[in-house]
Amino acid sequence: MTTSSITRRTAIVALSAWSAGAVLAQGATARPATVRLGYQKSSTLIALLKVQGTLEKQLATLNAVPSWHEFTSGLPLLEALNLDNLDISADVADTVPVFAQAAGADLTFVAQEAPSPAAQAILVREDSPLRSVADLKGRKIGFAKAAGAHYLLIAALEKAGLSFRDIDPAYLTPADGRAAFERGAIDAWVVWDPFLAAAQRQAKVRVLADGTGIASYQRYYLASTKFAKARPDVLRVVYAELEKTGRWVKQNPREAAALLSPVWGLDAATIEQANARRSYAVRPVVAEALTEQQRIADTFFAEKLLPRKINALDVALFQPNPKSS
Repeated sequence: MTTSSITRRTAIVALSAWSAGAVLAQGATARPATVRLGYQKSSTLIALLKVQGTLEKQLATLNAVPSWHEFTSGLPLLEALNLDNLDISADVADTVPVFAQAAGADLTFVAQEAPSPAAQAILVREDSPLRSVADLKGRKIGFAKAAGAHYLLIAALEKAGLSFRDIDPAYLTPADGRAAFERGAIDAWVVWDPFLAAAQRQAKVRVLADGTGIASYQRYYLASTKFAKARPDVLRVVYAELEKTGRWVKQNPREAAALLSPVWGLDAATIEQANARRSYAVRPVVAEALTEQQRIADTFFAEKLLPRKINALDVALFQPNPKSS
């Protein structure tokens, strides 16, 4: 074989290798990044974005695609975020991030919904002899651990001159709580919308107290700090769509309820009642807005329900509209 033929063959092999590498590189670039998004049944705005396909369309412009993961309540949702099994968490009650922080989660607060204190309540059956929160002493109360309902119960008991140790807690998911409540296995049930509205419309219940004047019930959207640093462009899109959808729900309550009905398995009237109690006013999170977070954290720590004392400000705050330098 001549020197020139060897040179030609070497050049052909090199060119083939370069071409294959270029094709692989193009394929890698073209493959959309997956954004893992967790939510729960009460994640109204995320549910609407999912059913309407809005995020798929908007994230496609960033070469990204959402994957959806449903959870029973906020605590397991943020546990998944902490374990790097999720990138973004849909709204969870203000109590939940406190427990996640105590577990060492590196959180970035993406957005906050303005207070909706009447969207969670302490329920008893209509024929119950219990007439006030003070009557809960020694009773078995069902609620989801670390949910906003958990803090509402503690705050309501404190206002009535009782402590958490004065009741018999039963940690139950909303579905299990409803079943236990209906069969009389618990004396009272603390729950949030849309489960609250469903119970009010489908069962004979009374409200002992809601969050008015007791617990603001602000809901937070979060991301892992690692993801927030890597993809602020994705978070800006998510924030903008949440803000827009929140306004749309309040302006179009019937249409929103009709869209959510088959997703939630609830009738539209129940959903409309639940949505009327939620603000859905999405806004940026500022440090001053976390004062109640600290109060919640201190309350749980005092009740020995939080493993360590935390600083509610020890989190990152996402700026959806950063100021240009």
